[in-house]
Amino acid sequence: MIIAVDFDGTIVEHRYPSIGKPIPFAFDTLKQLQNENHQLILWTVREGDLLQEAIDYCESRGLCFFAYNANFPEEDPLTAGRKLRADLFIDDRNFGGLQDWGLLYQAIKNKQTHKLVFQENFLSERNRNSKKGIRSFFFGIL
Repeated sequence: MIIAVDFDGTIVEHRYPSIGKPIPFAFDTLKQLQNENHQLILWTVREGDLLQEAIDYCESRGLCFFAYNANFPEEDPLTAGRKLRADLFIDDRNFGGLQDWGLLYQAIKNKQTHKLVFQENFLSERNRNSKKGIRSFFFGIL
């Protein structure tokens, strides 16, 4: 899959124009998705120096994106259209807000992203049935 990922409020806490603290499991999940051959694009309102700060921040944590605000690395984001050809967008501004990173990973892995809107009910039921909670759900350890 081609997955477009927002930065502020999605990978890190929203502190724009500064960079907030990492959101738990965001980097681990995104790196795992890359290891499973998903193509990640950083899709953010950041441009210029602010975009470069976000790129450097991610790279310093071992996360390198395929492209930044564009479909391909060689596209010039200033002249290319802003419409991405992504299969999935992960953003804190999605309908229902940012889903839990563990739930996102499981939905992508199991090809059930269409069920993400039901996160609250699904997690409540899941946590009632497991004493280990979301961490074990994310890593598949029961």
